Amino acid sequence: MSYETHADLGGTSCTAAIVDEPEDFRFHAEWEARALAVTLAMGATGTWNIDMSRAARETLPDYSRLTYYQIWIAALENMLVERALLSRDELAAGRVVDTPVPLPRRLAAADVPAVLARGSPTERPATRPARFAVGDMVRTRAGSVPHHTRLPGYAAGRTGRIERVLGMHVFADAHAQGLGENPQRLYTVVFEARALWGEAAAPGQFVSVDAWEPYLEPA
Repeated sequence: MSYETHADLGGTSCTAAIVDEPEDFRFHAEWEARALAVTLAMGATGTWNIDMSRAARETLPDYSRLTYYQIWIAALENMLVERALLSRDELAAGRVVDTPVPLPRRLAAADVPAVLARGSPTERPATRPARFAVGDMVRTRAGSVPHHTRLPGYAAGRTGRIERVLGMHVFADAHAQGLGENPQRLYTVVFEARALWGEAAAPGQFVSVDAWEPYLEPA
C-alpha cells in the first residue's frame, strides 16, 4: 500500500489554470451530488472513520488526474472492496452480485440535516499538560513515515514558533490506521514563508500550520 500523500500540493508548481467559481456552486454534474450522498451514507455506517476515508482519498496514485468527486468515488470503491462489502466484479457489473453484508448503522434521509449540522467534533478532554508554550521555537518531524500523515510535506523538518496552544484532539495519523483516537495536543505553529520555500517566497510573509505534538520537537 502506498502512503504518499498526493494531496500535499503546497509549494508545488501548478500546471493547470485555477478557475474561480461562485461560493455556492457545488456540483458540476448530477452524479456528483449522488457521490456525496453515498459517501456520507457509508461513512455514517461506522465501517470506517473520517481519517481513514481522508487517507484513502489522498493516497490514490492517480489523485492529480481525477476531479474532486472522482477522487471521492475511487476512494469509496477501494474502501468497500478492502472491507469485502462489495467486489470488483460488482463494480464492473454495476449491480449486486453477492449477498449484501449487514452494516452496523444506517443514515436515514430525514436525519441528514441534523447529522451534518452536528458534525464530528475532534476535541477531547486534556489528560496531560502541554509540552510546549506560546513563543517556543520548535522543529517539525522530518523524513517519511510508514503511514498516512497530516503533517504537510512542505513544513517537514522546518523550524517555526508556537503561536497558540490548543486542546487535545483526535490524532489523525493514528485514527487513520485504526489505532484508536489517541488524542494529542494541537498547536498553531507559525513559519516564515522563506523558511519553507526559500527565495521564492516574498519577505515578511508567514504561514500557520496546526500541528499535533508528536510532529514537534524543541528547536
